[in-house]
Amino acid sequence: MSALLEVSGISKSFDGFKAINNLSFSINAVELRAVIGPNGAGKTTFMDIVTGKTTPDDGEVRFGENGRSLLKMNEAQIARAGIGRKFQRPTVFEDQTVADNLTMALKADRNPFAVLGWRPSRKSQARVLALADEVGLSAQLTRRAGELSHGQKQWLEIGMLLASAPRLLLVDEPAAGMTLAEREQTTTLLCKLAETRAVVVVEHDMDFVRRLNCKVTVLHQGSVLAEGSLDHVTRNPNVIDVYLGR
Repeated sequence: MSALLEVSGISKSFDGFKAINNLSFSINAVELRAVIGPNGAGKTTFMDIVTGKTTPDDGEVRFGENGRSLLKMNEAQIARAGIGRKFQRPTVFEDQTVADNLTMALKADRNPFAVLGWRPSRKSQARVLALADEVGLSAQLTRRAGELSHGQKQWLEIGMLLASAPRLLLVDEPAAGMTLAEREQTTTLLCKLAETRAVVVVEHDMDFVRRLNCKVTVLHQGSVLAEGSLDHVTRNPNVIDVYLGR
């Protein structure tokens, strides 16, 4: 199976500090992957490079069957190409309802005249209902986003990303601040999403990673230190020394 995302030998330095050091990483079109590592391992910079926020000093990042270079695209172009990123803190429109948030996220013509004359269609309304159902918010459609729990806001933001039909989702520490029940529902959601697309979850919570039951990539000092099942990488002496033993 050919990779959906292929990161080859990327490096990035900030004021002499090498945040990413000859990093190579790939993920298939339908796969769930967890990325773990100590603070400063390069996890955020890796996501910044994939989404176009940061340009590497060396290396290449290719996406899709035709291997398009993401380094020649800006953030908006990369998002339109099919890469969605969810940051750790949910960013939703708190004064708007859940339905309104999902509606605003739908793929649509952004021409100013088209936006001014836009009215919800049956198709768009059906899509909003489907998205709400997919992320477990069907019963919350008329509630203001600001009234939702932390976990529900996280699911709403994932729903907003799904509205643009991404082929790759980058999700940053989704379990942080959630109740046990929300964490369990989030695990189920991410596993379900990975049945039809690539999902990369950056996480510190090892119990949450274990629940995901997927391949794990361990980063350290901007490089891949180990890769495999969670049991495999947690038995690796190097991983124990630099991450688990701390």
